[in-house]
Amino acid sequence: MPLYKTFTPNSQTTVKIWKITETFDGLMQGLVLKPESADRVLSMKSEWHQRGFLCARHLLMDLGYTDLDLYYDNNGKPHLKDGKCISITHSFLFVGVIVSNAEVGIDIEMQRDKIARIAPKFIDYEFNYLKKDSKNYINELTIIWCIKESLYKLFATPGMVFKDHFLVIPFMIQDHETVAWIDFENKKYRYNTTFLEFEGFTCAYVIA
Repeated sequence: MPLYKTFTPNSQTTVKIWKITETFDGLMQGLVLKPESADRVLSMKSEWHQRGFLCARHLLMDLGYTDLDLYYDNNGKPHLKDGKCISITHSFLFVGVIVSNAEVGIDIEMQRDKIARIAPKFIDYEFNYLKKDSKNYINELTIIWCIKESLYKLFATPGMVFKDHFLVIPFMIQDHETVAWIDFENKKYRYNTTFLEFEGFTCAYVIA
């Protein structure tokens, strides 16, 4: 089992990351899927998406759950039947799952230059401290995206816009943490966020 990383940010939270090396058929072995999950994975056009979907179920098993314990609400947010909170992410080679007693969000993204082109779509305040000529510019943009995506997954509320409602304060990559804010419908929410980098990918997660 290619479990890539496991860590426990606190006594009630576990994060697991899987590096995909298996074939689709190999990943199907040992899994029990709900009929709707089986239909969903077979309908996916990308084999990467199929394999990521199955890897997430293997991570669930490693956490003591099965696909039968997982369900999604009307906003697409995953939940566990025992009441614990869960968030799932997949990007190319890597799949991540976080489970906690508190609300959580996690995101993994590949570090790619094209993020600079779309930065104005998800960044506003952060341009005040980012330096486009910095050697870390792409990494910093990817961290900000992952943090905002994690917050969006945690909050799971329609109408939220990364650029308008999410704010990440200045950070140093080597610190692996920063503070982020949600400013939405006249309410402000503060979150401590954590991020890490590995093999050209960035992962960020947030715990309420």
